[in-house]
Amino acid sequence: MSELLSHYDAWIADSGPSALVCKQYLEPASGPGEVIFPPTFAPPEDSNEAGATYVIDGEGDQAVCLIDSVGSQANRMEPLFLDARYSSLVPQIEVRVKERAINLLQVGHRAADALVRSTALAEQIETAFLQYENGNAVPLAKMAPTSLVFGAWDSRGSQVKVPRLIDSTIRAYGVRRLTRAAQYFASLEPAEVEELISPAAGKNRKVLSKAGFLDAPSGTTHGGIIASGGIVRNTIVNLVALRSIRAPNQDEQTALRRYILGLALVAVLAPQDFFLRQGCLLVESPGKQPQWTLVYRNGRREELSPSLDQVEAFARAAASAFQVGEGRTVDFNPKLAQDLVKKASKEKDRPEA
Repeated sequence: MSELLSHYDAWIADSGPSALVCKQYLEPASGPGEVIFPPTFAPPEDSNEAGATYVIDGEGDQAVCLIDSVGSQANRMEPLFLDARYSSLVPQIEVRVKERAINLLQVGHRAADALVRSTALAEQIETAFLQYENGNAVPLAKMAPTSLVFGAWDSRGSQVKVPRLIDSTIRAYGVRRLTRAAQYFASLEPAEVEELISPAAGKNRKVLSKAGFLDAPSGTTHGGIIASGGIVRNTIVNLVALRSIRAPNQDEQTALRRYILGLALVAVLAPQDFFLRQGCLLVESPGKQPQWTLVYRNGRREELSPSLDQVEAFARAAASAFQVGEGRTVDFNPKLAQDLVKKASKEKDRPEA
């Protein structure tokens, strides 16, 4: 057990490597060069563009499109710890809202989420963030260790920011943008609509079309992209940020860093599906194995072939040594939520300095 626990100690030492980097090659499920649909984003406020658009930089062979952002990738990885295979690695904390329970692993802002702030855990969470800021990340790791892995900003309370250890994005290269249009054909003929539904069909065309009783053409809109230069998922585990996580004494600090590293390694090595959104189902490119590289501060690069079985064994040993925090279920408190809304309203109305 001692040898297993110390396996990655060179990574958490002050002279250790800067990052673990993985380059993973993906392709559309329908095959290389087929159409996929990236996410659309609202244009900048000062932009003349109307409506949401793809994020594409460069032109021609140099055009690069964002397929999945850092935040989105984090939100896809974190629920991994709900799976029975990994659920014992982290405390399972749920917020009960009427008849449903929402796990802390499913909320957008993790330990800093407004949902958590609206429970009896609010004060403990705030204290844990403040202790983290003052050099003791153990209380936060006992309650919400994935907030140390994927990052958090306690913007509604202490204002403490926890940097993410995992930075993962998916981008497509050599992108060509496509457009599309559609036509809806109603089941009833116009004369039938006029006879059976609205004698004044001519005056109510917009309403009838909205209700689905008239033909409705759609204008030209986003039609996806073709990535002739391939699709790559780049993942970085920031080991410098890991070594900034502190505890009151050396033994606790070593146990804490081993535990958080174990969670991070499981998150990036565990197999996952890439059904990112409708029209964007990706798979790993056959024949192109992921490239794992350990990167040092002087730029030296060392190729690795990490084993998921070994990482899982390490993560479980590290979790046992650290002693995973207790899971619990707490109730959503509408009064606390109302107080948050009032506080936000006052901050909004406060004049800027």
